[in-house]
Amino acid sequence: MTYSLNGIAPLSHLGVIRVEGDDAAKFLHGQLTQDFALLGMDQARLAAFLSAKGRMQASFIGFKRGAAEVLLVCSRDLLPPTLKRLSMFVLRAKAKLTDATHDFALFGLAGEAVPGGSQPAWTKTDLGAASIVHLYPADGQPRALWVAPASEPAPAGPALDAALWQWSEVKSGVATLTTPVVEAFVPQMLNYESVGGVNFKKGCYPGQEVVARSQFRGTLKRRAYIAHAAAEVAVGAEVFNTTDLEQPCGTVVQVAAAPGGGFDTIVSLQISATQEGSLQVGADNGAALALLPLPYPLLEDI
Repeated sequence: MTYSLNGIAPLSHLGVIRVEGDDAAKFLHGQLTQDFALLGMDQARLAAFLSAKGRMQASFIGFKRGAAEVLLVCSRDLLPPTLKRLSMFVLRAKAKLTDATHDFALFGLAGEAVPGGSQPAWTKTDLGAASIVHLYPADGQPRALWVAPASEPAPAGPALDAALWQWSEVKSGVATLTTPVVEAFVPQMLNYESVGGVNFKKGCYPGQEVVARSQFRGTLKRRAYIAHAAAEVAVGAEVFNTTDLEQPCGTVVQVAAAPGGGFDTIVSLQISATQEGSLQVGADNGAALALLPLPYPLLEDI
């Protein structure tokens, strides 16, 4: 099959939380894993919202639309519970959180459809009323997230199959949290510290101690990997090493059909399980997993 990761795909699986008010950035700075206090208009943030035990409850791409307005883009299935939980922490802060999904149009841009071509991930440019957040590349192609008021015209360019965009998300190696894997991972289990999703110099936020301990005491035993399976696998499914079919060694995080056949997936695995034996999804005659190269270096390797 020939394919081209080039064009524009509508992203109906994503939603938008709007945070408005004088304390919008300050409030988010105290709740999420990334620095929002120093967030400039030309930047975006990959960030996670954690439980007190350091487990990811949601992941976001966040950026400012104005001095007192921050948008958080997340998986639409997680938006209602996340909005409810985050709102509980507002207290006296001058910040109001609302579901603004229907106020904005979201598109994925790939290849020649990305204005300005390849840019560092999490840089943001504004084109009129549209905000363009540059993402990690996939399959050698630049990618970006386009967010604009719903009343604005859609970006111009060739159409990109939504399934190809989902595949590019997997191939980028940057996972987006969805319902089946809520509270399954600390951020480093999805390599978030290596792709700009954690700031270790910022002040306190829920779960911070667990994240810091994992990083600086060398206790991290799981990482995210990209793998290929001939058959479809489910998000949240357990992964086993054939040397031990009693105990799972990992979890399927994200899945997409591969244009060349089969399915590509992001899996969070015990590092030790990748060093011998073979991997499969499920203990009983499950789909075999073949690991693929990660497209970025891990922080410990930098």
